[in-house]
Amino acid sequence: QVQLVESGGGLVQAGGSLRLACVLSGRTLHNYAMGWFRQAPEKEREFVAAISSGGDRTSYADSLKGRFTISRDNTKNTVLLQMNSLRPEDTAVYYCAAKRVFFSDSSSTYYQDRNDYNYWGQGTQVTVSA
Repeated sequence: QVQLVESGGGLVQAGGSLRLACVLSGRTLHNYAMGWFRQAPEKEREFVAAISSGGDRTSYADSLKGRFTISRDNTKNTVLLQMNSLRPEDTAVYYCAAKRVFFSDSSSTYYQDRNDYNYWGQGTQVTVSA
């Protein structure tokens, strides 16, 4: 059974940085494309960043390019989201998600649609104060 556990959220002032981590247990990470999503109060869950199972391709929401960086360390079964120059509008619960990829799937594909993902973490709160 796949389990995802996020950590690293917290309270930070505008302009500060946080690094979120997501550890996948129960399987090996290299079989999964990974993504980060976020949900602010009374808003839909939205795409933040994604990384292919091979780690060679990444994608970001247009508004986050240049500030957020997604990476993965398959040896540690961990996906990271480095968030810099944080703004109050980045305040949300951040969720890690995993999509199983199979032999017939490309290891260079990333997924931006939340409906593509099979597994979700419980979320970690990020609050950015003005």
